[in-house]
Amino acid sequence: MSAFIVLGAQWGDEGKGKMTDYLAEDADVVVRFQGGNNAGHTVEVGEKQYKLHLIPSGILHDEKLNIIGNGVVVDPKALLEEMKYLEDLGVKITPDKLKISDRAHLIMPYHRILDGLKESARGLNDIGTTKKGIGPCYTDKAERCGIRTCDLLHLDIFKERLALNIEDKNKLIQMYGGEALDFNEVYEEFLGYIEQLKDYIADTSVIIYDKKLENKNILFEGAQGTLLDIDYGSYPFVTSSNTIGGGVCPGAGVGPTMIDSAVGIAKAYTTRVGKGPFPTELDNEMGELIREKGFEYGVTTGRARRCGWLDLVILKSAARISGLTSFAVTKIDTLAGIEKLRICVGYKLNGKVIDYFPASLEDVAICEPIYEEYDGWDDSIAAARSYDEIPENAKIYMKRIEEFTGVKISIISVGPKRDQTMRITDL
Repeated sequence: MSAFIVLGAQWGDEGKGKMTDYLAEDADVVVRFQGGNNAGHTVEVGEKQYKLHLIPSGILHDEKLNIIGNGVVVDPKALLEEMKYLEDLGVKITPDKLKISDRAHLIMPYHRILDGLKESARGLNDIGTTKKGIGPCYTDKAERCGIRTCDLLHLDIFKERLALNIEDKNKLIQMYGGEALDFNEVYEEFLGYIEQLKDYIADTSVIIYDKKLENKNILFEGAQGTLLDIDYGSYPFVTSSNTIGGGVCPGAGVGPTMIDSAVGIAKAYTTRVGKGPFPTELDNEMGELIREKGFEYGVTTGRARRCGWLDLVILKSAARISGLTSFAVTKIDTLAGIEKLRICVGYKLNGKVIDYFPASLEDVAICEPIYEEYDGWDDSIAAARSYDEIPENAKIYMKRIEEFTGVKISIISVGPKRDQTMRITDL
């Protein structure tokens, strides 16, 4: 039995959905352990494209069990819409194929409203939230007033907690200039959700443990990326959960001794969405070229992503924090045709060279990237189906990633489709 983690090693949008779908071939169970429907994974299978937000990427395999762990915050409305979207595309979804943790917290209508109102109130100091209620839901979880999926199975408890929360949240909503929610409308809305979701709710920690005892292969799927982690990301421009490898244990209800390996997904360059310092950003024609070639627009928001050269300082930090055993490098094909490529191998901060990502954004903002230059490769890389067919300059580029981070590359992706992915070595 093997239990392994797949997570983003940069600012998210690295191709985790595609890699999870690819690695799900080796898995019996796929577990999402954090985040909410603020995440977006795109998977292409044949001529079809699937956009996932809450449901694990393993759902595209009929024989896999998919689990939404307790570390995920679940918007029932968004979940049901995603289930219908997938079913319309021919993806079978049943309670035997998808389970939702009975400890997962629910995103309620007041969370979405407050998320939007608070973000608007920040004005020029906005964080760049997706306004889907993620942060306010995690806030309620920490304040111990949240509503969990298990509460949906006890109507009297759910009704009581909903009434208390709406009374409390309406005061905040009105303080920010919003319109108060009607308890009866929300309650009736959720009665419909309960009927549709009740058979999917279970103690998923027990299920995962039992699958381990049965020697099943388990894949733990992360959302967002390392630099969006609430503790180790570019705070405050981060998400509200732990996106790093250590987040698996509390987010899925497993012990650390269950994990055998951790794969960090990394683009061959760097992107991020929203505000905050970005040491290798290319705010020029080259950045625009990479954006258009890589179609760098958010799955969830549609926002254009900021693009820059590959930053090995970030990858080395991700390897350290999450205990990565290998990297899967994506979008090597996007860089094809660029004559000269640059790789950041350090930051100059106050006269000192460092190889880690600082905690303070004020420090990050004044970091001067130290670059090495490499020769590029041509478009033939997209047709490669084995490592031997990869252009020599691309191999040199990837070898530098391994040398600097001390972590091997196990998978290479040269395009969006399943058959444009190749395994080089074990995870």
